[in-house]
Amino acid sequence: MSMLQFTVPPLPHYMLCGPSHYAPGGRHVSRRNVGVFDLLFVREGCLYMAEEDRTFEVGEGCALILRPDRYHYGTKGCEVPTSYYWLHFQTTGSWAATDGEPPRHGEEAYDEKRTQALWSYATHTFPIHVPQFARLSQPGKAEELFEQLVKLNQSFYSGSAKWSQQSVFQELLRQLSASAAKDESTPAAACADQAAAYLRKHYREPVTAQELGERLNFHPVYIARCMQRYYGCPPMEYLLRHRIEQAKLLLLQTDHPVARVAEEVGFNQAAYFTSCFTRAEGLSPRKFRQRFAYG
Repeated sequence: MSMLQFTVPPLPHYMLCGPSHYAPGGRHVSRRNVGVFDLLFVREGCLYMAEEDRTFEVGEGCALILRPDRYHYGTKGCEVPTSYYWLHFQTTGSWAATDGEPPRHGEEAYDEKRTQALWSYATHTFPIHVPQFARLSQPGKAEELFEQLVKLNQSFYSGSAKWSQQSVFQELLRQLSASAAKDESTPAAACADQAAAYLRKHYREPVTAQELGERLNFHPVYIARCMQRYYGCPPMEYLLRHRIEQAKLLLLQTDHPVARVAEEVGFNQAAYFTSCFTRAEGLSPRKFRQRFAYG
């Protein structure tokens, strides 16, 4: 497996991303020494790519990172309609490409004087490893992160949005790195991913744990256990968080009354929406809008 090793800090930083689509016969353009890393994530269909003399079939749920110092091109046109996200990122730190398993670094012998000097005057660095090509263990979660980045592009003028973009991008890199671990691709991860995708798709509708279990053909307790493990929260909390995130976008991008925003994201009562939003964000929807709408 080809790995990209980044020495951090500094962390690789997000630049821009967006969705794209090819009809059958469409082919990725050829580029040479573009100067940025180009991450491709395929939602459906397949991209046929090459970097120098290495070829890749980037199918649904797969990701490929094209290097900034190489020639890459499409080897042939898409056979079926293909949609994907592209993302440009860069690093001002050092990086390298390796083949095979990343080296395991042992601990250095303890030296009190050297250790005190390092803590006083130097920044500790460490390597992170990201596969150049991977089939993501949780493609639904990766798609959610790309969707967040695309929506945040609309608020590029906001300092808080730029900060959020970098945070979301770091989580995306972590997902890519985790996909290289064999034990991540499990039935439990697939269940959690399916549940999260269903909740994101139906967040405007009333959803219960029982309904979720019936739709996915899993016991609600098993779904909750899987989501707690892979998403850090049970299904209904995940649904609430997603609704709050969608509400924040509506508050920033529209002048809808708070009651309508609540209805748009799946809340039946505006007062309950305001209570949930305030508990999650530390300020009311109205104050959130006033604070960020013109920031």
